[in-house]
Order: sequence, then structure tokens, then C-alpha cells
Amino acid sequence: MRHDAIIIGGSFAGLSAATYIARARRLICVIDAGYPRNRFASHSHGLFAQDGSEPDKLLAIARSQVVAYPTVTFIGGEAIGAARETDGFSIKLATGEVLESTKLVLAFGISDELPVVPGLRERWGSSVLHCPYCHGYEFSGQRLGVLNVSPMSIQQAMPVAEWGPTTLYLNGTAEPDDASLAQLRRRGIAIEPTPVRALHGEGAGLFKIELIDGRTSGVDALYLSPRTRLNSEIAQQLGCEMDEAPLGPIIRTDSQKMTTVFGVYAAGDIARSAHNLSWAIADGVTAGTALHRSLVFDP
Repeated sequence: MRHDAIIIGGSFAGLSAATYIARARRLICVIDAGYPRNRFASHSHGLFAQDGSEPDKLLAIARSQVVAYPTVTFIGGEAIGAARETDGFSIKLATGEVLESTKLVLAFGISDELPVVPGLRERWGSSVLHCPYCHGYEFSGQRLGVLNVSPMSIQQAMPVAEWGPTTLYLNGTAEPDDASLAQLRRRGIAIEPTPVRALHGEGAGLFKIELIDGRTSGVDALYLSPRTRLNSEIAQQLGCEMDEAPLGPIIRTDSQKMTTVFGVYAAGDIARSAHNLSWAIADGVTAGTALHRSLVFDP
């Protein structure tokens, strides 16, 4: 069976694209490996009319609504290969099956490359966090920290201080330049230069950071901006051009979310440097509607 569109990735961006293409009565297939980036978070905040919702439940509802359209096929599995064909694209699944489509939406997401610090990974999404806009209000007025893991960490510390008293943990890296130090001091941000040995707390909660010199520092939430990687090499296989964002590579797209390869669209975290559910959903809508118009005007 040949599809009008194959969507690789069935999280917020992919399902949003699928919804709009399905409502245009086009034959589509959604392929999803089942590992959304926010699976570590129990609640999502800031999403319009869904503040505090559980992301896995939101995805389950969206998936059930998408597959209710008669032109939609949903495959739980991994797409491992892609190629351009004369009249579209072929996608190879991990099972060996090959699917064909006229257009593609890439929405396979990214993964965070977390630093190797004992006690950090098991708290990711609970008390070790990425975005203060998504998970800052819940820690208002408490002891906050920012772990220096990238050139973006100083810029992250500045707004985090809006939510409570903040310490920038340099973790053994070089001291910021004079201009940055002045900015941090104006914001009342403390600086701890000593490398971090481990994070401690009860369950997924955080209570203190242990430094390698034996001292401890009290903290209730730790923010960091880790480097990211694309979850799939399919964009590179297709020849899509990339841009280097501050935290990792992203797929280059135009205002309609089409990549540099005609007929291939990219949506969500893989195609923008700023990430949250609202942007992922909006990107999916843009990609889905643009793809359908392309089927109409450029078949």
C-alpha cells in the first residue's frame, strides 16, 4: 500500500501533523518507537488549557483520536532507513518491512545527553530539570541551582533566578568572564566553582549536592541545558541539510517546516532550537497543513 504521507514519530509534533492530514482524508501512516522526550516528566505545564496534565495521557488521547480516522495506520516500531524514489520515498522498518509514500514528515525527536553525575539521571524530569518555564513555578522560592554543562548555562541561570535563590555550579569549569560575572552578581546568583560529586535526596526529590571536597550545598531543584542529539539518522540519509543550534544539530526548515529536500517536512524539537509542547504542536500543524497543500498543488 502506498501512502500519501508517512509520519516518523508519534509524539506531540507527529500526531498534530497526522491529525490535519487525516482530516484532509489523505492516506497516512504514523510510525512511532514509543520514546517521547518528556517521558521522564510526570506533568507538563504551560500547555494551553492543559496546564499540569500528564503527558503520557495526553499522547494516549491524541493517538486514539488520530487512529479513529479511517485513512490512518499506526505502527508501533522503529524506522531505520529512508531513501528517495522516483515518485516519492521509501521507509524501511526495523522488521524489514518497506513502506512507500509521496511525502514525509520527520518528527522523531531528540534525546538529552545528560552528564555522568551520580544521582542525576534518576531525577531527570522530577527535580533535575531543563526548562524553568515548564517546571519553575512548582519550585517557587525554594533553593535552586544551575549546573554548568554548556555555553548556555550562564544564560539559563539568569532567568532561573526569577523563581528563587539560585546558585550556578561551575562543576570545575573555568570562571565566567568579567561581563558575565557582573550580570550574575546583579541577579544575586551565587557561584560555586567546586566540581560536583553526587546528588542526594529522597526518591526522585533533591535535597543537596555533594562536592568533591566533601562539602554539601542545599538545593531543591537543579536546572541544566544538556547537549542534544537527533534520535534518527533518517534526515541525513535523505540529504536534509542541518544547522548547528546552541545545544546540538537541528534540521533546517523553511517557514512551512519543509526541509531542504522537497517533499520532506520536519517538526518539533528536531527542527527548532527552542523546545516545549506548544511549539511542537504548532510545528506539527504547520507541517501537516503545508504537506497537504503540497499534495494538492505540487503532486
